[in-house]
Amino acid sequence: MKKLLMIILGIVMSLLSIVLLFIGYLSIKEYKPREVEAVTTTKGKNMLQQQTDISLLTLNIGYGGLSSSEDFFMDGGKNVQPKSKQLVEKNLAGITTMLKEHPSDIYLLQEVDLDSKRSYHINQKESLSNALHMPSTFAYNFNVPYVPFPIPPIGKVKSGIVTMTNATMREAKRIALPNPFSWPVRMANLKRALLETRFPISGSDKELVVFNLHLDAYDNGQGKIEQSKLLKKVLEEEYDKGNYVIAGGDFNQVFEGTQSFPKTGQKGWEPGNISSTDIPDHFSFSYDDTHPSVRVLNHAFTGDYNSSQVYVIDGFIVSDNINIKQTTIYDYQFKYTDHHPVQMTFQLQEKRLTQKSPKKD
Repeated sequence: MKKLLMIILGIVMSLLSIVLLFIGYLSIKEYKPREVEAVTTTKGKNMLQQQTDISLLTLNIGYGGLSSSEDFFMDGGKNVQPKSKQLVEKNLAGITTMLKEHPSDIYLLQEVDLDSKRSYHINQKESLSNALHMPSTFAYNFNVPYVPFPIPPIGKVKSGIVTMTNATMREAKRIALPNPFSWPVRMANLKRALLETRFPISGSDKELVVFNLHLDAYDNGQGKIEQSKLLKKVLEEEYDKGNYVIAGGDFNQVFEGTQSFPKTGQKGWEPGNISSTDIPDHFSFSYDDTHPSVRVLNHAFTGDYNSSQVYVIDGFIVSDNINIKQTTIYDYQFKYTDHHPVQMTFQLQEKRLTQKSPKKD
């Protein structure tokens, strides 16, 4: 009996040692960005103009792994990663086609992998930039050497947000967003950011300042609230400088005033809500709710909004010195990603508008 107890104790101590060593490894390798970091600017040569149409498109590409046939364990499904590299390559090719079908001066992309197990280590930033012949800048949202959950584990993730453009860019920064996760969960979780890009305007001392974002999805709700507060602050600061200001991307929150799509009654992920009180004065939402912008990944897409839960969480916050001409969502039936692209066409006004832009175009 004593020998058996010693064997059991030895096994327990060995397992404990492995766990402690792994925690130590994650602690050493933990991504610890500064609050504000400069990132590489693009080398575009097209100077933006006032009183000229400019197009901006946002799309969460779901790392090429969340096409219509897929589900995801964090949303109430079962899958951890796509079944094959070929599926990711097919989705990435489809996403590229989607972007080409809606030419834009600036693309805001989210969940773009650089080197992740879940997307078979394809450098998606490089692939998309090369395919669209557009330089791009990048900010990490997820940078962990090994995510140890669930079973099988997610493993290595290097992923983030990408802004692609041929427009002349003056500066780009990564601005850290509040992190809702504490140690030790923090070490193997997302650390989200705003990707700020600044564009000079021909014949003007003003800038167009664009914030690419992907706010928290799986926090208890407080993370999105704190992140929205910081977003409100930076938008206000840029507007007070006299700049044109846009924030666009995946808010993981339903915009106030959007159409409510049918509730399926199924268990699964639910977004938060963002209202006009969450954004500064002189700003408004711009979205299109003729179609949903995201589906819940608790099961494969059925093709029917009565049996697949959908929401509108992708769009823009825009300052009132910008004239929004049109905002359009393109319905691809979630064929290549769990989001739909949303495109906004706008003009920069020489003078600020006397009234706020409409909530929706």
